[in-house]
Amino acid sequence: MKIRVGFGYDVHKLVPDRELWLGGIKIPHTLGLLGHSDADVLIHAICDALLGAANMRDIGYHFPDTSADTLDIDSKILLKKTVDLIATKGYHIGNIDATVCAERPKINPHVEEMKKCLAYVMDIDIDDISIKATTTEKLGFTGREEGISAYATVLIFRI
Repeated sequence: MKIRVGFGYDVHKLVPDRELWLGGIKIPHTLGLLGHSDADVLIHAICDALLGAANMRDIGYHFPDTSADTLDIDSKILLKKTVDLIATKGYHIGNIDATVCAERPKINPHVEEMKKCLAYVMDIDIDDISIKATTTEKLGFTGREEGISAYATVLIFRI
């Protein structure tokens, strides 16, 4: 069995007049994330981690922000396509450990719904996904509520 580990990171700016999508679900908030797609930082970090683990470059390579095909796209579609891409090399997801960094809104009340959504999209067991939430104690762009970031580590395997 071949086992590989990948790491992903993403950040998007918080702005008015946008919906806030995290982990594939819409979260009520006064601000949303700015991006070419729906700007779901958690899904984007997971995609980058999966692609990196499979040595398949990154999310921007496969789904460029200059493409009309990805304009305003639901990031769950990108995640499903990413899982399909790593499968072309025979890889399956072992587990995902992710952290969302935001001052507001509070993420913890939404973690179980995010895990359920992501497990469904990736066709994996909900127990194979860990999502944690943290703040930066009011420091930096996150602390000033200018943006939200996410980190993801994944394990993939090929039999």
